[in-house]
Amino acid sequence: MSSIGLNQIPRRTALQIGGMGLFGLTMPRLLHAGDLTDAKPARAKSVIFLYQFGGPSHLDTFDPKPNAPDGIRSHYGVIETTSPGIQICDRLPQTSLVMNDVTLVRTVHHNMKNHNPAAYYALTGHAPPLDDIRLRDTQDLFPAYGSVVDRLAPNVNGLPTFVAFPHVLRDGEITPGQHASFLGKGHDPLLVTSDPNDKRFSLPELSLPNDLTVERLQSRREIQKLVNRQIQQLEQSPAARGLNAYYERTLGMLNSSKVRDAFNLEAEPQSVRDRYGRTTYGQSCLLARRLVEAGVKFVNVYFSNTIGGRTNEGGWDTHGFDNTRMYPILSDYQLPLTEQTLPTLITDLKERGLFDDTLIVWMGEFGRTPRLNANISRDHWPQCYTALLAGGGAKRGHVHGASDKHGAYPDRDPVPLEDLMATVFELIGINPQTEVHDKLNRPLPISTGRPVTGIMA
Repeated sequence: MSSIGLNQIPRRTALQIGGMGLFGLTMPRLLHAGDLTDAKPARAKSVIFLYQFGGPSHLDTFDPKPNAPDGIRSHYGVIETTSPGIQICDRLPQTSLVMNDVTLVRTVHHNMKNHNPAAYYALTGHAPPLDDIRLRDTQDLFPAYGSVVDRLAPNVNGLPTFVAFPHVLRDGEITPGQHASFLGKGHDPLLVTSDPNDKRFSLPELSLPNDLTVERLQSRREIQKLVNRQIQQLEQSPAARGLNAYYERTLGMLNSSKVRDAFNLEAEPQSVRDRYGRTTYGQSCLLARRLVEAGVKFVNVYFSNTIGGRTNEGGWDTHGFDNTRMYPILSDYQLPLTEQTLPTLITDLKERGLFDDTLIVWMGEFGRTPRLNANISRDHWPQCYTALLAGGGAKRGHVHGASDKHGAYPDRDPVPLEDLMATVFELIGINPQTEVHDKLNRPLPISTGRPVTGIMA
């Protein structure tokens, strides 16, 4: 069954539908009510996707090779963890204490060597048409995971299904895979680009016009007036096209105390905020916990908006350019930020009874070369790298697969990126073989991979 475009619905019908969202029937659900999904029993109610833009070095984090020769071996040592036999980088001592709660998948692999194509692959589970740094974000590419979840299993609790923050990813061009693409703008994430660490953190995406209060939205007449104004914008401004796919969902959120409360970081004790760290990424991880606690199904948290790697900011792209070196950046910035946030999030979810129902995925678009380059740094390496899964139906204290002695290629149990992401769908209760339709009404599977049973508890 193909999707019905909102521009095919008469205005009178749209106005009649407009009031329904406040009573639990969202427009995307109405438009797709005839579609059937082969549902699976869900082991996770929510997913927190901690996306590490730039590509972390697996050899300097979760797949160290202490016996490798100079030029390959990390400058850091290794540390034993709470899971016997699992060693990780010795700069992650707090993280070592939660390793009995995680699965390390040490053999993720694909063949995309440029950031935007590889990131699109990681964000959607589908290979891009070409491995080109200039890969453009188009409506023909596949949607983000959270958009697929919103299409097939949307929330009916008044909360958004899919939320992403606090950045828009780009490496020159905007990175594809961050929105709903051909599924339609109604399945885009609620994108929040305000800094959760800012004292003035607010949600302009949910702000009301100056002359309209939440109380006035109780009146259907006011809702209709607002819809009329939006439709007029559509007719008058090309920049406003597509807004009619958002309006019903946004109106419901504006009237929802649950949404406002979920985003209210000021409600957290100062001690909890300090545990996560007073950084943009730290407070974003805390916000992710608040959202899944409230009932949001899929949350993308972006480590950085850029690949970074040249100063103590940005992402994990540690080539060692501009006379900088990978190891100072790792020591001063990337590893400490990871060390504060990842174990804190896992522990916090456990303390609140949310861990079993929440799947955490920590990964980037690729790893880094086993051999150090002339800058004593590492280059792109998609042939073998590590992803971390925790909670939500993943095994605990487990390593899946093994890389070779240098961390260059899978030695046992290789996991294609498609299979890893099919596993995520399986754990959240969506059959990875489910089909959606593109704008030409062609049936397309949401995943071309197979769930990895060895990862699942």
